[in-house]
Amino acid sequence: MKREPGHSVAIGETLLPAFDDVIDTRSPAEFAEDHIPGAVNCPVLDNEERARVGTIYKQASPFEAKRIGAALVARNVALHLENAFKDKSKGWKPLVYCWRGGKRSGAMAHILRDIGWEARTLEGGYKAYRRWVVEQLQRAPYGLRFRVVCGPTGSGKSLLLQALARAGAQVLDLEELAAHRGSVLGNLPGRPQPTQKMFESLVLQRLFSFESSRDIFVEAESKKIGQLQVPDVLIHQMRGSPCLRLQATTDTRVALLLREYRHFLEDKALLDAQLDCLAGLHGPARIAEWKALEPEALVRRLLEEHYDPAYERSINRNYVRFGEAEIVNLPGPDELAFARLARALATPPASASRAGSA
Repeated sequence: MKREPGHSVAIGETLLPAFDDVIDTRSPAEFAEDHIPGAVNCPVLDNEERARVGTIYKQASPFEAKRIGAALVARNVALHLENAFKDKSKGWKPLVYCWRGGKRSGAMAHILRDIGWEARTLEGGYKAYRRWVVEQLQRAPYGLRFRVVCGPTGSGKSLLLQALARAGAQVLDLEELAAHRGSVLGNLPGRPQPTQKMFESLVLQRLFSFESSRDIFVEAESKKIGQLQVPDVLIHQMRGSPCLRLQATTDTRVALLLREYRHFLEDKALLDAQLDCLAGLHGPARIAEWKALEPEALVRRLLEEHYDPAYERSINRNYVRFGEAEIVNLPGPDELAFARLARALATPPASASRAGSA
């Protein structure tokens, strides 16, 4: 289907709140790999239908593929009209996209406009969106002010970020976006990690949500969070930013880790499998010792023999301003301790407030 003039929008314009919904007409498999954050998947061809039409196009006849594909698209759009779109008001304004902004999105948008809705398509489709994400991730971090929360494993960095967000601070929680806590025990139960492309889409969405005049709190991360890579420019900016050093007693750290990793500690087979991942660093004998320990003793040994030495080596090598970090003390593992510390960090000193308003 040819694009109708005046009914398409360039990718930069999608940041404007001009659309009530963003509709992704690609197959569920394409949508699962990556999509515009907030988009709704209303496929005009499902996974099997898309594969079938593609096979016919390549092996038999492009004409036959288009004929069969058009019938499938018509049926699927009808289903969306009867279900997903049935309660949309007369003034509904959706943005519709597919892989390259062509037939699939064009077919749906054409029908929606014929009904009376002000539907527009995305120029270049997902392919143009993905190219734009890559370009923007090379630029967006440069104009932002980060404050990097450092601290050994179990010191409560992720919990502090959550408390800071509740206190009204700007927070970039990369581990939450990556669905991983960043350590060998970092997998979250019931939450697989997103794809690399989806992770980058989510990161960019967060970066665009920040005010450049305010600090953004972010945890000191490694280059990788689980299986995902932090975008190069972002990690570069983080590693050159001012640091906060979060300190907590060993008892507090053990209490936090026992609470955070309860799902691992209650599943002996899963825990043992994760500990086996460290055999190359510590040898089978030490791994066997760890496996025989009760949970609290295991956490203390892991902190002393694995996490703390590794953290000290990594933080000093990668975060160049760690030596001048502001030290903040966490008085305990309870929620109130995090809330008080977050309020203190999120509230700028009176002198800084006056300077900012001068």
